[in-house]
Amino acid sequence: MTHENHAGLLRQGLVVFIFLAFLTLVEFFIAITNQSLLLLLIVALIKGGLVMYYYMHVYKLSEEGDQNQHSDDWKLRTNRLGLWLFILSDAFVFGGLLVTRFNLLGLTRPDLNQYLGLAVTAVLLISSFFMNRAETQMGQGNQKGFLISTAVTMLLGIGFLAGVMGVEWQEAPFSVGDSAYSAVFFIMTGMHAFHVLTGVIFLGIIFNNGRRGLYSAEKHWAVEAATVYWHFIDLVWILFYPALYLIGRLA
Repeated sequence: MTHENHAGLLRQGLVVFIFLAFLTLVEFFIAITNQSLLLLLIVALIKGGLVMYYYMHVYKLSEEGDQNQHSDDWKLRTNRLGLWLFILSDAFVFGGLLVTRFNLLGLTRPDLNQYLGLAVTAVLLISSFFMNRAETQMGQGNQKGFLISTAVTMLLGIGFLAGVMGVEWQEAPFSVGDSAYSAVFFIMTGMHAFHVLTGVIFLGIIFNNGRRGLYSAEKHWAVEAATVYWHFIDLVWILFYPALYLIGRLA
């Protein structure tokens, strides 16, 4: 891939991030003004579609290449399919949590700190931007850029965990087991935080491998896999954020 192609991918990542940031602000504005459930769902779906198509490379699943089962090209496409099957199975867990949230709470929501929710969402969106840069820079053979962007992503992931577990859990107007609201809130944020933690560990592994020079512009499947997983975590929060913080009247 030419330098121009990689520069284009970096610009594309920036444009997608700007759209995601803008849509998140629109989402927040809708929630504090007219509380339109339809508009909130539309915005969340648009954000999710952007993350899946551009950051998670859904389009790469349809790429054709060498059909020789011993070729690196065939193995890469098989690995991508396997990763997406894992993500699909994991998505059922989060989908079940979303169904549980609306089944138990209906169109009501807990009284959570709106600005804190917006802040941790912003941190996670920014982390996805840097993860996209890390992967693109590795594809360009820019090891230093890859290491810096991956390190920033890990720090932002830790910041997200600190915001949710260290602040939001302490400020929540209920304790574990108090009510259906507390059960829904802690299981949804807890399950997501667990995935963020595993994502940070995954990033730590590829950071260390990258520092040792184990990846190249031509071969960096582990980097791509970690990137897709990290964006999946972002995608889940794109749906969890309005479900917990924005949709419904206060209980």
